[in-house]
Amino acid sequence: MSDMITADLVDLDLSADTKEAAARALAERMVALGRVTDLEGFLADVAAREAQMPTGLDGGIGIPHCRSAHVTEPTLGFGRSAAGIDFGAADGPADLIFLIAAPAGADDAHLTILSSLARQLMNTEFTDALRSAGDAETAAALIRGDETPAAVGAEDASPATGAAGAAGAADAGASRNTAAAPAAASAGTAAANSTTAAGSAEGGRPFRIVAVTSCPTGIAHTYMAAESLENAGREAGVELVVETQGSAGFTRLDPEVIAAADGVIFAHDVPVRDKDRFAGKPTVDVGVKAGINRPAELIGEVRERAARGEVTSGSAPATPVERAGDAGEGYGTKLRKWLMSGVSYMVPFVAAGGLLIALGFAIGGYEIKSAPSVLNHFVWTQSDSWAALMFQIGAVAFGFLVPVLAGYIAYGMADRPGLVPGFVGGMIASTINAGFLGGLVAGLLAGGVVMAIQKINIPAVLRGIMPVVVIPLISSAIVGFLMFVVVGKPIASAQKGMTDWLNGLSGSNAILLGALLGLMMCFDLGGPVNKVAYTFATAGIAVSNPSDSAMKIMAAVMAAGMVPPLAMALATTVRGKLFTETERENGKAAWVLGASFISEGAIPFAAADPLRVIPSSMVGGAITGALSMAFGATLRAPHGGIFVVPLIGNPFLYLIAIAVGVCVSTALVVILKGMRKPAPQTSAGGSASGAAATAKEDRQPVAA
Repeated sequence: MSDMITADLVDLDLSADTKEAAARALAERMVALGRVTDLEGFLADVAAREAQMPTGLDGGIGIPHCRSAHVTEPTLGFGRSAAGIDFGAADGPADLIFLIAAPAGADDAHLTILSSLARQLMNTEFTDALRSAGDAETAAALIRGDETPAAVGAEDASPATGAAGAAGAADAGASRNTAAAPAAASAGTAAANSTTAAGSAEGGRPFRIVAVTSCPTGIAHTYMAAESLENAGREAGVELVVETQGSAGFTRLDPEVIAAADGVIFAHDVPVRDKDRFAGKPTVDVGVKAGINRPAELIGEVRERAARGEVTSGSAPATPVERAGDAGEGYGTKLRKWLMSGVSYMVPFVAAGGLLIALGFAIGGYEIKSAPSVLNHFVWTQSDSWAALMFQIGAVAFGFLVPVLAGYIAYGMADRPGLVPGFVGGMIASTINAGFLGGLVAGLLAGGVVMAIQKINIPAVLRGIMPVVVIPLISSAIVGFLMFVVVGKPIASAQKGMTDWLNGLSGSNAILLGALLGLMMCFDLGGPVNKVAYTFATAGIAVSNPSDSAMKIMAAVMAAGMVPPLAMALATTVRGKLFTETERENGKAAWVLGASFISEGAIPFAAADPLRVIPSSMVGGAITGALSMAFGATLRAPHGGIFVVPLIGNPFLYLIAIAVGVCVSTALVVILKGMRKPAPQTSAGGSASGAAATAKEDRQPVAA
């Protein structure tokens, strides 16, 4: 902190009457010291951050802050206002103003120091000492940590100290603290009463809460909310652990800590990363300032929700295969996550583009691909014009597949700095016909290059332009060179070889491939293996003129992916007593999910009974995939389920293939479940009454 603030950056008699004037006054001190290169540009960045959310905090604190390319090194300016300045806090004007200036490419060490300051602002001894500091050097030393609040208080208690500005600020702070005390005490009492009423979570142990805090800049509010929640947790007697998702990165909470938690608090103004980790628990979801201003209320609220049994569902349960990799972060696990990051962002382009192309063919026939551009020829009353429009929009969407795949693989590795070289490398892969293999390689190269650049020790003067100019320039040049000159041609040759092999598939080879793809689609139900098979299929049709073999593969993959949820839905219908009440309800939804080609509809069943459900699904999926290939069914649309049957070649035989696989999987899961003797347990989210009802149907006693 010693190099972030000096006495020259402190103004104990700040005369500004607006937050804009206050920011300008402190920023001018930064410009005078060479820490800000463009005053107006920096103030524009501060104003943009302020527009996202007011930076005033209860207790008389204003913390205007931003990350800016006009900042040469992390800098902190401090001003004290006797009159107070409105920064949008609920309890009135701020008398302590901290202007935090971080370079756009600030390193983790500096951001960690700034986050420590943000936590200190939740310490009333610290803020009281700043209000009573008699000179700029003392205030700067206090902020740096060279002076303790107790020492400053002792010095300022002497008669010799008594600057008018300090006295006015101290009086304002004391008045504010006195006025705020009854409200704070009331909120604390209410939270304590709620805590007492809720009781201990389990067997007398403390109630356990995990929390996530984040804000748009990730410098101040993120860490202040964390500190406030931790303090309130200690006062309430609960175990509270916070994951701060700030600019310095974040360390994920241990999965075991999350699993043991009784409740969750999200205090955030940007999306929580990996939010599904916290699904299935009582959750309070608020803005980050609520975490700062009323932490005791949030703790009381999450305890009340736990007492009522309220939980969040999450977007989708984790598959059994995915859960197996959560505890470790080896290279294989990281590689899988990086690749899945790219695939997950690519899939919407595949679905939108593929369905538009398929609709174009359905309306205008396959010759529509030769239609002239609708930019020059479009007749509102002709169906062929609309068909050409949909086909050409879909073709443009398909053109993004490889760049998006590469860009977001790099993003998964290196965050936002990886996007530019990733997209550039992906576009080069498309240009040289390296296809999806080229996109995978380009994404990994881009992420690796950016990660290597970020490890280089950069002089402070260059840190501000690193993410805007240096990293995009150098990484794009390196990735472009590697793709054009070194690895591009071999990858393009490999892609062509794979395409030629697919085009030559026939007879038993095609049937075996269909069975293999069916097994993969049903192995982890939307997980990594499923996505590999799906991506392999969509890669074949992501061209303007896909081969017959590629369309057969797409048809087999979609048919197999429909089997697991449809089979579970049928099984809960024909032998409902083998399933819990919750599973029977899930079975109703699985009809629609399966018909729509959403394999994840079978996940609740697989999570509850993986050893019976997954093998049964895989057998049925393999049979369906093999039959689809044997029947010669084709499909140009990458998604849609039964809703794109009119676009399928040999649709009747295609539906027979799906029906056979569903019946086989249903029969297997019914047989396997029928062989077990004990009554089935309730699945996640089920109830004791559901278990009792199931046991009654099976004529088996319920254990007391």
